[in-house]
Amino acid sequence: MADRFRGFLPVIVDVETGGFDAERDALLEIAAVTIGMDQEGNLYPHPVVSTHVEPFQGANIDPRALEITGIDPENPLRGALEERAALDHIFQAVRLAVKQNECQRAILVGHNAAFDLGFLNAAVRRVGHKRNPFHPFSCFDTATLSGLAYGQTVLSKAVLAAGYTFDSREAHSAVYDAERTALLFCRIINRLRTLEVLELERVGTMLPE
Repeated sequence: MADRFRGFLPVIVDVETGGFDAERDALLEIAAVTIGMDQEGNLYPHPVVSTHVEPFQGANIDPRALEITGIDPENPLRGALEERAALDHIFQAVRLAVKQNECQRAILVGHNAAFDLGFLNAAVRRVGHKRNPFHPFSCFDTATLSGLAYGQTVLSKAVLAAGYTFDSREAHSAVYDAERTALLFCRIINRLRTLEVLELERVGTMLPE
């Protein structure tokens, strides 16, 4: 894994929020999926790690965002954690995966990844977290990758093009979107690896003995 991504461990992240402004709007859910590699070099997703998040003090929550996600921030059954505890929960799992894969750092993978990375970094700054395992600005964007691989940039359409199902009723849940994005990312990378192997075999047969 460390050799494949230059010392980085891809980790799929999805957040659900109270709007589009990472500095002002609430972080409400976060989910992360770490990646494994089998003996043939193919990637596969591990089980998701997730938590609901309590809005930080003074956070803005746009009612239109809640209509899309279906989140009720006031629901006591959410079991939401304060931002610091939520980050600790996610980062602990990510740091362990980074260590197990002998990588130097995690790199965020997301569908329109700048959005998720922006909210993650904003939460890190708010709580003064000193052990963020993610690269602060580099990321892999599956919207771009799936546009290249399948001609689709919308998550649901890209997942379907990759050969998986997509339940629109489950969409806009951090857990579901992270799981589908992880499948999509692994499929694209594995597809590329298959093409690379075929190309190497083709070139090898063309070389003079």
